[in-house]
Amino acid sequence: LRPCARQCALRPAAMADANVSQMVTREEFEALQTLIATQRANYNESLDTIWMLLATMLVFFMHSGFSLLEAGSVRFKNTQNILAKNLIVVTVGFLSWYAIGYSLAFGIVDDPGRFVGGTNFFMDGFWDDKSKFRVWLFQGTFCATGGTIVSGAMAERTKLKGFGIYTILLTSIVYPFVVYWCWSGYGFLNYKNDAGVPESIIGPVFMDFAGSGVVHMVGGIGALFGALLVGPRKGRFSEPDQAEFDGHSVPFCVLGTFFLFFGWYGFNPGSTGQLHDIAHANTAALVAVNSTVAPCISGVIVFFLRARVLHPKRLDVCAFCNGILAGLVAVTAACATIKPWESAIIGFVAAFAYQGASMVLPRFQIDDVVDAFPVHGVNGVWAVIAAGLFGDPAEGIGGDGPFFGGKPF
Repeated sequence: LRPCARQCALRPAAMADANVSQMVTREEFEALQTLIATQRANYNESLDTIWMLLATMLVFFMHSGFSLLEAGSVRFKNTQNILAKNLIVVTVGFLSWYAIGYSLAFGIVDDPGRFVGGTNFFMDGFWDDKSKFRVWLFQGTFCATGGTIVSGAMAERTKLKGFGIYTILLTSIVYPFVVYWCWSGYGFLNYKNDAGVPESIIGPVFMDFAGSGVVHMVGGIGALFGALLVGPRKGRFSEPDQAEFDGHSVPFCVLGTFFLFFGWYGFNPGSTGQLHDIAHANTAALVAVNSTVAPCISGVIVFFLRARVLHPKRLDVCAFCNGILAGLVAVTAACATIKPWESAIIGFVAAFAYQGASMVLPRFQIDDVVDAFPVHGVNGVWAVIAAGLFGDPAEGIGGDGPFFGGKPF
């Protein structure tokens, strides 16, 4: 044969030998599948951890916003005192969460009850499941946020010792109990029945995606009771010149509001808890959009009301700030189950809910320095109600509003 013909004759045999050498056994194929699955799980876990840490940093940064907002809302002579209280909330709050708070909120025992948890004290058992570290940290920032809401309402007349005790009780007992009821998956407001279907003791589960009720309403009600317990500042409702009690720095209030607005993009989108697939990514994006629309509507309406409708008809920038925060609180519960136009409606109502409560408190001589209860308490209640009213079940994102044929009640 000529050289060319000889090569053509030998090529099929060579290819057959190559195919034999490239064949893998069933065991090797299964091992490869296991390796791919393991790597995918590791990548998913890593991505979720990165996402949760980023969200945690944003939520933690909100304490800078609270500090600036509260410092600007008090008189200059009380600035260091209110800043010290913000530091106490973070440090004492996290230590309380470490020692007992997390355990009562998420410490699921072997035979869990409906009222409170009871394991993982001082992070016991975390080494058996290291994913709990990111949950502990993220939820810890939420716990501290609930305590910070209280500090502003009780500003300028509360001793550090008394405020420290109040913070310990709130972050180690009150807040963890509420978290267990609503978010643990075993509490009486949100658990699964024998068929694996979520329900509560009254039927439908409690809906609160990112903490309007669990965090803000609890903090707001705590602020109201704190203000009632310590009473008003001396001369707050008797001095003829009430301008003496105005905050000393509007720029601090505005910067604090922007910091809080920015941190809310960790508070709400971060509540997805994970971000390793397209479904959760889309949910996080929707949450961020809804968390933008509602506060913008609410802030503008409050600013307009103060400037054109309500006495003394002036450009009240601090009220503008609180209107923005009211909208953020109001949309936090339903931000993952509604469309942006529904978010706008929620923000619209939030503006009037805040303004109404802000006008009522002084009539009862309740001295809430930063309007913590109107912002967080009243709008925390409205948010939980709105989560049941809005959201189309047909969209498949968890809404169950009666306006769309749902049965939230």
